[in-house]
Amino acid sequence: MPQVTFETADGRTLTFDASAGISAMNLAVSNDVPGIVGECGGEMSCATCHVHVAEDWLEKLPPRGDEEEELLEMADEFCDRSRLACQIKITEDLDGLTLRVPAS
Repeated sequence: MPQVTFETADGRTLTFDASAGISAMNLAVSNDVPGIVGECGGEMSCATCHVHVAEDWLEKLPPRGDEEEELLEMADEFCDRSRLACQIKITEDLDGLTLRVPAS
């Protein structure tokens, strides 16, 4: 079972076991990770699941799509490592994935 780590804005590190196929957003919301709201339920219309992917994991994820890019460009703390957690589907290959939750 893959593990995913969330680094919260207040400095905590939270690691959870994830079922393959679940989104990082659903994993975060079901475990009450602070800063991940998932207001739209994963429909990619709100950016309330914005995360920064750890540098060493960027190449292991598929690239952002145009719609995701547009939403993220409006998010606070947008950077080249920004992703919507609803668009990150957990696979066995992502065991150890680290995601940082921006402060805003």
